[in-house]
Amino acid sequence: MKDGKYVILCVDDDNDILDAMKLILESNDHVFVGAPSAEEGLEAYKKNNPDLVIVDLMMEEVDAGTSFVKELKALGNKVPVYMLSSVGDELSHSIDSSELGLSGVFQKPIEADVLLKTIKTKLG
Repeated sequence: MKDGKYVILCVDDDNDILDAMKLILESNDHVFVGAPSAEEGLEAYKKNNPDLVIVDLMMEEVDAGTSFVKELKALGNKVPVYMLSSVGDELSHSIDSSELGLSGVFQKPIEADVLLKTIKTKLG
């Protein structure tokens, strides 16, 4: 938390997605931290101590999202991590979300009410 607000880290190489997430989160009293790559996402994670992380599955490299999540796990991450994907139900066949330690998967385009309800449920 920062100034009594939850810090949400969003990692996605699509600036439109980051802009939309920023608008949704900041207008609902959360702190938005955005990163356009997995590498920058790791730096932002270490610097900002987020309360929740949302990462795109496919960024600059096809497996960048899963690699990012594995890095977080290696760092001892304890906060909820959600994968953001445009591949939908196919995702459950291609990755093992429990093995990665994911809290869930959001479908692109993300619906504001689903995102906010999930944050409220996970963080209180």
